[in-house]
Amino acid sequence: MQTVVLDVPESTEMNVQQIRIFVAAKLYEAGRLNSGLAAEMAGVTRREFLEQIGEYGVSIFDQTIDEVLSDMNHA
Repeated sequence: MQTVVLDVPESTEMNVQQIRIFVAAKLYEAGRLNSGLAAEMAGVTRREFLEQIGEYGVSIFDQTIDEVLSDMNHA
């Protein structure tokens, strides 16, 4: 893994662990990392990562509501 140094304003009110999870969650959301690699980057287990990413507006589901409803109608 690469090491990146960021200067984050205190006004974000996020600690280092929260920032790691936030960045990993956004890379996961963008499809740049799978959940295992994102969890590794965040320094937590995969389960912990998946449980926490909702706090940052990231869903573990990659389907839209319309796709879910369509699947339900065809089940």
